Amino acid sequence: MRIISGKYKGRRITAPQNLPIRPTTDMAKESLFNILNNQFHFSSLKVLDLCAGMGNISYEFASRGVNHIIAVDENIGCTRFVQKIAAELDLPITVIKSDIFKYLEKSTQKFDIIFADPPYAFEQAQFNTIVNLVFQNEQLNDEGVLIIEHSKNTDFSQHPNFSDIRKYGGSHFSFFEKTQ
Repeated sequence: MRIISGKYKGRRITAPQNLPIRPTTDMAKESLFNILNNQFHFSSLKVLDLCAGMGNISYEFASRGVNHIIAVDENIGCTRFVQKIAAELDLPITVIKSDIFKYLEKSTQKFDIIFADPPYAFEQAQFNTIVNLVFQNEQLNDEGVLIIEHSKNTDFSQHPNFSDIRKYGGSHFSFFEKTQ
């Protein structure tokens, strides 16, 4: 995995082989960040990275100047790895070991961007629970966006907060926003 842009552009990060991860591909990540770069000023954002895995998305946000990032994952190996890399690179990432559903149920913070990359094997109902918890608990700021990475087998098009989908190879990003 490599960081695509920003302060650590080109830096390669290799996770231990025993982590249960499926990192977002460089092509998909670069396309996603091109979209976000046209929508947001990174230095002022608060970002939540759910199912953070090896921290791929969190590192990219930090490299681009985001100063408030929370990375949540339930795997202790993943959280330890993200903490290690964040400390080595002095990145503003707070790492929390938690089940994402429990985290979303309890958290009272609001974010500008919430990114979730749960296992592609999640059932549609599990994906929907993530979206529903974010909006029920009002965890997005007014102009905020929830982005869920998923496979072609997951469809959010009927969700009332669904706004867009982008497809890059086997990675699909569904975008959700507050409704007026």
